[in-house]
Amino acid sequence: MDEPLATLAFIAVLGVTSMLAFSARWFHRRDVLPHLEGWALGDRRFGTGVTWFLLGGSIFTAYTFAAVPGLAYGTGALGFFPLAYTVILCPVLFVLLPRLWTAARETGAVTVADYVRARYDSPSLMLVVALTGVLATMPYIALQLLGVRAVLAAGGLYPEGLAGDLALTAVFAVLAGATFRSGLRVPAVISLVKGVLVFGAAFGVVAVVVGRLGGFAAVFDGADRELRSGTGGGLLLDPALHPAFATLALGSALALPMYPHVLTAAFAAESPDALRRSTVAMPAWTFVLGLFGLLGVAALAAGVVAPVGNAEVAVPLLVRELLPELASGAVFGALAVGALVPAAVMSVAVAALFTRNVYAEFFLPHATPKHEVRVARWVSLLAKVAALAFVFGLREQDAINLQLLGGIWILQTFPAVALGLFTGWWHRSALLAGWAAGMVVGTVLAVAEGFTSVVAIGPVLIYVAVVALAVNLAVAAMLTPVFAGRAEVAP
Repeated sequence: MDEPLATLAFIAVLGVTSMLAFSARWFHRRDVLPHLEGWALGDRRFGTGVTWFLLGGSIFTAYTFAAVPGLAYGTGALGFFPLAYTVILCPVLFVLLPRLWTAARETGAVTVADYVRARYDSPSLMLVVALTGVLATMPYIALQLLGVRAVLAAGGLYPEGLAGDLALTAVFAVLAGATFRSGLRVPAVISLVKGVLVFGAAFGVVAVVVGRLGGFAAVFDGADRELRSGTGGGLLLDPALHPAFATLALGSALALPMYPHVLTAAFAAESPDALRRSTVAMPAWTFVLGLFGLLGVAALAAGVVAPVGNAEVAVPLLVRELLPELASGAVFGALAVGALVPAAVMSVAVAALFTRNVYAEFFLPHATPKHEVRVARWVSLLAKVAALAFVFGLREQDAINLQLLGGIWILQTFPAVALGLFTGWWHRSALLAGWAAGMVVGTVLAVAEGFTSVVAIGPVLIYVAVVALAVNLAVAAMLTPVFAGRAEVAP
């Protein structure tokens, strides 16, 4: 850490955020006994404003804010597919989340797997939805830490060796302690800080960087020349990649609402109207994500040289080069806070899924509400410890590969979760068979191609998760009449 002012600003941002995290304990309802709905969903009392900050803070993660400009820096136009999918995501959230909230409230569901159990009367389908959510979320938590570590290392704010690992562990320990006590209220409070910091950092950094580089025209011209000189392609998308771009956007937009942390944030809203109003305003987060993507283009124009295979550090290197120390330290602090919100919500969501849909369902059906909260607290702590083990015990590429598989897996829960909101036609056994088929096909395709996001179907490149979802739906659609017919003729 050879930049004392940047370090001071970074520590100040994290210090204020940590104090606010522990202040969440003051928002407890002390007139009721501990129960999982209170710990995991904040008693479903979050209004439109808090829901907007919490949903946005959960969806737009620190890794996203590092990976999107890294993709733009490394691949040009293809790297902007997250902007397309977050645009598609907004109407998907508007349609799905209020319906899911209503169904969850009517059935007393704390998790999405609770809703599936009540909707289809199927413990097996509930279990696979819960376990898929846990498996898909764990590497996502680790990626938040990996993203922060890479960003801070590029900014000169991450000491090498054991000192840096201990610093990262200490920051996460503060989060773990606060979440253990107060559950979802902690990320709800921190999300307000994240929103202010991320929006302020995006507008401030773009203004400074674009001004220093001579304006938007100069930024795009310089980036286009840099890409053409290095790879032969420019900023425009190759027509051969149009199907890949479109399916990546569509598949990601359908998968993201299925993640447990997104649904946990949604179930915590006070009403369906609060969810609708917050999703209508969600494009503001997409706009900020676009500004971060623009910074990846600016890094190309500025001639920033990122290490091979680490394009996500291009923007931190740009910030370190062009911004004053205090400002750069505050920006890196904002990105670190950006990791705390989704990591906390993810750990709460994983804990609720395991406690309600595995432990209480199959091992201790008569667990008291207080016992459920106690188990969930310890599971959330173990989830954070496991995420740290991912970071320190695996190569970064391993975590990225697991997250790629997680995106494929979580999309396979879409039929069971979403389709039942609109029709009762689908049979629970057919949905279970479709899920299994989609999981196998998606995993085999991704691994066989070397952990790739897209595969060639004939001459067309398509997102693996979309191919797997198509198989999933086809199997479920073919088997539903079969199982329904058997049920009708059964004595």
